[in-house]
Order: sequence, then C-alpha cells, then structure tokens
Amino acid sequence: MDPDERAYHEGFMREAIAMAELALKSDETPVGCVFVRHGHIIGRGMNETNRTLNGTRHAEFVAIAGILAKHPIAILHETDLYVTVEPCVMCASMLRQYGIRAVYFGCWNERFGGTGGVLNIHSDPSVDKPYPVTGGIFREEAIMLLRKFYVQENEKAPEPKQKKTRELKTEILPMDVHQPKSAPSPAVPAPASSASTGSIPTLSSLANATTTVSGPA
Repeated sequence: MDPDERAYHEGFMREAIAMAELALKSDETPVGCVFVRHGHIIGRGMNETNRTLNGTRHAEFVAIAGILAKHPIAILHETDLYVTVEPCVMCASMLRQYGIRAVYFGCWNERFGGTGGVLNIHSDPSVDKPYPVTGGIFREEAIMLLRKFYVQENEKAPEPKQKKTRELKTEILPMDVHQPKSAPSPAVPAPASSASTGSIPTLSSLANATTTVSGPA
C-alpha cells in the first residue's frame, strides 16, 4: 500500500474510530464504522446493543439501516466499509448478501470474526460475490478502545462484575500475521490488499482482556 493510498484509508478509519469513541462514552462496546462511496461517507454507525437491549444492533447494521432509509440497496455495491473491529459472522454475512465492495478493519475478532478471525464468510466461493478485506489499520487504537471498555462497569450486564481492581494494560504485542491472497481488490478509489485466511492473532491475546468478548462487531 503506497503512502497516498494508506493516507486515504487511514482518513476514513479515523472517522470509524471517532464513532467507536462515542460508543465508549455511551457505555457501548466501542466499535464504530463508516460506509464510503466514491470518497464520501454515506453512513455512520456504532454499537447500540446495550441501549436497545438488542443483540443485532451492531455498528454495521445501524449504519446500513440509515443508508437504506435514503438510498437503494444497489448503492452498497459501490461502497466500502471501514470498521474498527473485524465484522462478526453475522455482519460479515449481511455485508456479503448486500454486495459490499470491500472491507477495511482495525483489529481482529478472534471469537466471532467472519472475515478470517473464525470463519471466512467474505471469501466462500459457494455463495454470492466475495469481497476483499484488509485488516490492521489503526489496530492498536482499536485494541485500546476495547481494553478501556472491558475494565469499566457495564450496568446493562445481567450479573455485573466488579472491575475496579482491573488494570488497563497499555502494552500491545506486535502483529505477526501471514495473510495469503484474497479476492481481487476494487479498482477505485484504492485497492484492498490483504486477506484473512492465515494464522490470525487472537483478540484476547492482543487486548489481554479478562472478560468474555460479546460479539463486538
């Protein structure tokens, strides 16, 4: 990825991180996303599972609901997703059914990842059109947001656990991932480059969290 291309993708990932930070301030799992078409953001979303008590209100679902309230489904065929955490299996399947063009994410989701973390929903040749994925953009920032969430109290949890004695760890292990080729990259405005079917570092080992991840993406 050349410097100009990286700067392009990082600009939109910063917008996704801003949504994740808003989710954290709202006592939601800090996952945020933006959908980008022709270099312009057409939708934003953050996790709303705690506020709504609805496990399907992931950032991607929230954003797409807003997009489809104003645009036809076909617009997603020309749209890229930038999300702070790898989409879960549910979201990865939804993105494929809607025909998303490409996905860029921050850190991997080792419990529920649908684009290489657990399953390869994005590239299964037996269904729909595959989409390319690129992970690791602002990975450390995405991990730190998750860490901050998992050391604070979750008032919506069925059996809240005291977390006051938990320490926010700031050391993040370096990424050492072998990623074979994925589906072809989109031609414009910038190609996606990496795949996610190789040996993936676990989110729990990266975040070193002490609670169970509850499907953040």
